[in-house]
Amino acid sequence: MELVERIDYDLTTLSWLRGNTATIAARARQLDVWPRHPAPGRARTAISSTWRPAWAVAAGEVVVSDRIVIVGGGFAGYHCARRLSRLGTGEIEIVLINPTDYFLYLPLLPRVTGGLLDPRRVAVSLTATLPGVRLVLAQVTGVDINGRRVRYVDAGGRSGELGYERLVLSVGSVNKLLPIPGVADHAHGYRGLPEALYLRDHLIQQIELADTAEDRLEREARLTFVVVGAGYTGTEVTAHGQLLTQGALERHPRLDGYRCRWILLDTAPRILPELHPHLSRTARHVLRDRGVDVRTGTSVTEATGEGVHLSDGTFVPSLSLIWCVGVRPDPLVDTLGLPTQRGRLVVDEYLTVPGHPEVYACGDAAAVPDLTRPGQLTGMTAQHAERQGRLAATNVVATFGHGRRRPYRHRDLGFLVDLGDGKAAANPLHVPLSGPVASAVTSTYHLLALPANRVRVAVDTVLNTITSLQVVQLGLISPQAVPLESDSPETPRQAR
Repeated sequence: MELVERIDYDLTTLSWLRGNTATIAARARQLDVWPRHPAPGRARTAISSTWRPAWAVAAGEVVVSDRIVIVGGGFAGYHCARRLSRLGTGEIEIVLINPTDYFLYLPLLPRVTGGLLDPRRVAVSLTATLPGVRLVLAQVTGVDINGRRVRYVDAGGRSGELGYERLVLSVGSVNKLLPIPGVADHAHGYRGLPEALYLRDHLIQQIELADTAEDRLEREARLTFVVVGAGYTGTEVTAHGQLLTQGALERHPRLDGYRCRWILLDTAPRILPELHPHLSRTARHVLRDRGVDVRTGTSVTEATGEGVHLSDGTFVPSLSLIWCVGVRPDPLVDTLGLPTQRGRLVVDEYLTVPGHPEVYACGDAAAVPDLTRPGQLTGMTAQHAERQGRLAATNVVATFGHGRRRPYRHRDLGFLVDLGDGKAAANPLHVPLSGPVASAVTSTYHLLALPANRVRVAVDTVLNTITSLQVVQLGLISPQAVPLESDSPETPRQAR
């Protein structure tokens, strides 16, 4: 009898619930406790704290699952998506919007230019390494912060929109421009794979064109390469570029008696000005031993088709101007209508945008307060971006009731500068190293830091020590495809 009464009670309750679904749903939304229904085919995981009953769906109400949208697949965005995919999100959909289907491991890009690595080695597949993450191959054109919508144009030229419950802005940075006459027309930057491939072809092409030239002045101009910016990128590009051109030059007997002239410029009093003086001294010593003309306290005042005018009053005939003066936040930041500091989005120590707890920002585009140096911002480095991306994922998950938020706090662990040919400058854990030991530590670190392709990179590294350098130009990227002034240096500009 008790069982019959219980069944009758349950049926009565179910009937009442079916008849009052709309009222219950409206009240639950007011209280912000209405549970979400999982997207089709998705299982519950640790993050899922609630489950919407099947009868509620049967009542006819359409429900959109929670969605986390990550804009940008650089160091911050990639590692945010990776942490989220590993934590498990249940009914929460993770979407990564990126113009390429790979994560670019930038620290090894100079080796691509130097002909030491196949470009695919530094391009990590997003779909292969981010299980459970939906990739939208597109360029974000705007964000409606109040409406919680992201607008984009995909690779096919179609416009679209995505709603979100949480937004992670990790749009990264682009080449920093200065108002110097002729630079935008004659210089090329170094922020993406297309630029690295173009530069490699350009360097080899200048050697080959110098071989066919009969005029001595033309030969000297083609064999002169000017790099502006002696920071981390400029120093490594100079080191690997010099080795490539020297190796190519030796294969042209007609150029006997000539040498490749590399000039590295910076307005700072030393190269690698933001790093430890040990790294600066070591790098300068290696470059000067290779014949690189290092000029500090000097920059370009004008660029022309025949060469560059320098601030010291000299003119350098050259057809190669490589722009590595630094980076600036992606222009998308300026369109958001959110507070910025030094061009970067203002965030708190939890990486959230003030006044918009559903919006997070990390990496180069975020002005993250440095808690280890009160009053300062964290540097625009891969080391910070990677760790901020991971923390953003942790803090986003915490807002869904799993774990707790943590503030960003990180002391740098040292830096590694790869100078090629068994040379490097490094201070891991602030222990100064140089020479072959520093080179071994640098290669090992990058090998372990790579999310994928480790075996291939290791094999290429070994082969480079026992085989000759491959010096061929592929002609895949035209100079028009990689203009210095580009909002998306990771993709080549299409001809119109």
